[in-house]
Amino acid sequence: MTVRDPWPQWETRRRSGRRHHLLRTLLVLGLATVLALAGLAAGAVWWGTNHYGDQVTRIPDAFPTGQRPPRPADHDGGTTFLLAGVDSRSKQPTTGSDATARLWTYGAQRSDTLMLVHLSGDERAVHLMSIPRDSWVPIPGHGSAKINAAFSWGGPPLMIRTVEQLVGTRVDHFGVIDWHGFRALTDAVGGVSVTVPADSYDPVRQQHFTAGTQVMHGEEALAYVGQRKGLPGGELDRIKRQQQFLHSVVDEIRGEVRLTDPLGGARTLDAITRTVSVDDRMSNGGLRNLVFGLRHLEASDARFTTAPIVRSEMIRGRYALILDRSELRERWHAVEAGRSG
Repeated sequence: MTVRDPWPQWETRRRSGRRHHLLRTLLVLGLATVLALAGLAAGAVWWGTNHYGDQVTRIPDAFPTGQRPPRPADHDGGTTFLLAGVDSRSKQPTTGSDATARLWTYGAQRSDTLMLVHLSGDERAVHLMSIPRDSWVPIPGHGSAKINAAFSWGGPPLMIRTVEQLVGTRVDHFGVIDWHGFRALTDAVGGVSVTVPADSYDPVRQQHFTAGTQVMHGEEALAYVGQRKGLPGGELDRIKRQQQFLHSVVDEIRGEVRLTDPLGGARTLDAITRTVSVDDRMSNGGLRNLVFGLRHLEASDARFTTAPIVRSEMIRGRYALILDRSELRERWHAVEAGRSG
């Protein structure tokens, strides 16, 4: 009887066991590494939003007191922001941590740019509606006037109340930047790529703009988004420029500030905190949720519109735009109900 040497089989099983053990070890180490990196990334985002959130200037008592419009029953659970760009006559910054002058002084500032922004409840879409500065609307306690006068007469509370009553919406948060901040933010991202659709000349600023794609920096960018004279559509063409520019600047910021590398765009984040002020109801946790909510949105997820206009006319010797208020309310209600395509 021949006795076979059991060594080869035993050795094969032993080596196979070692390979399986090594494979399991590598898998466990790999999983642990991924979890550790994910934890670090989450921790970095947590630290980053707290660090930079603490630097964001909060506006005390930004919201009006008294009764405000309720959310409709079919609201999608999203968040509505009111964003304003103010044309300050102050030589010093009035918004952000760089501010050395008051955000609001009676008669000293007007809202030159006004946008309603709604982040959908499922965080899959952002709707932005521009409200022209020359819109002739009721301003609570002041009769009817151009909407940009609301900020001049009553600061953020009157601005918010005016928009809420006009649109029939509930503003959740308010953000504002002045032209000092606009220039600084544009320069901080290294300029913004803009496609100028046609040659134009601004007789007020005596500045030419040449058709084509180009990178604009602070002063030039401010002049570009502020031009009205010399454009065929006047204020409406200016709004198109503002929306186009906002679209581009968001792309620039997204390119520099990445979720997994929140410190990589430190210069941009610092610029944002130095130039933008928000309501004091926007907590660091709220900012963090906003970061996470926007992280997967692309440019194609943003929809830009303008409040519907019936006509323009001269009122008390001043150019004004008459809005279709009923259509405006219906459109925005559809946005907040998730029914806007």
